[in-house]
Amino acid sequence: MSSNRIRLWLGWIAVGLSTVIMSFWAFWGAAEAFHEGWYHRSLWMNLVLTLVQYLAPSLVLLLPVIVAMRWPRAALALFLALAIAAALFFRKGAGVVLISIPLAILGALFYFGRPEPRRWAWRVVFLFPGLTAVCTGIVPGYRAITRWDDGNYSARLVEGNGVRLVWAPDGPGWKQDYASWDEATQTCAHLTADGLALSPTPVWIWRLPTVDEAVRSMVRRGHNAGGTWDKEDGKADYRILPEKESPLWRRYSQIIYWWTATEDSPGSAYRIAYNGYVASFGKRGWGNYWAFRCVCTPERFPGPLRR
Repeated sequence: MSSNRIRLWLGWIAVGLSTVIMSFWAFWGAAEAFHEGWYHRSLWMNLVLTLVQYLAPSLVLLLPVIVAMRWPRAALALFLALAIAAALFFRKGAGVVLISIPLAILGALFYFGRPEPRRWAWRVVFLFPGLTAVCTGIVPGYRAITRWDDGNYSARLVEGNGVRLVWAPDGPGWKQDYASWDEATQTCAHLTADGLALSPTPVWIWRLPTVDEAVRSMVRRGHNAGGTWDKEDGKADYRILPEKESPLWRRYSQIIYWWTATEDSPGSAYRIAYNGYVASFGKRGWGNYWAFRCVCTPERFPGPLRR
């Protein structure tokens, strides 16, 4: 095989490998942008968040790929510098194996390779990641921008599908920032009857919903989603897919997971996402997306209720 043909193959391997990596991150970014992101009232803030936080890995790799394709002799030094920076940043085996080593390999491939015809190489590195992001995000994106929020964050009576519960109003019983499972459990126990303050001693009016109650209460467009909980398989099924909507969820909130009262082990409990997905996690949780909303029976709530 001639040296030119070897350089051609190396060049297209570099293009293909970098395109696969960028497409993977474009897929992840587009999916996560509309799952845990897109909670600002401003369209521009949502777009900036999508680009900076979720599509950044794909875009960050695109820049050195452009440089490497335009100036191949600079590729090796550029990618090695990025590989070293990634290794110093992550300082763990997974970061080195999954990021630093592939970057170094890409640098060598771009340095020695020459993908021809060049115009098709440019089309590949731009087209496939872009199409991946668009195709992945079009359905969840439509659901995100059409979420329904009636702006009523008072106590709400949610009934149907065999469950009838009052969900706590905005306040200590419906937090909008991180909380561990223990904090959630204790807060509900101390919540006053109207759900607006905390008592110095437990009053046991409010509590966390069980995973079965949470699944059966999920809604979409004001209608019950028809959720059922399979205790044996630890899986929730729905007639229609729930959304981050009233009367249970706040559209303009970073919170996408709620704790339930159902424990999976002494150190873990089930949490439910706004889309109805249930999973077991350690009771400490993590990130800024975990909170809770307390519930009580209608008979124990003082005052009028809105469904």
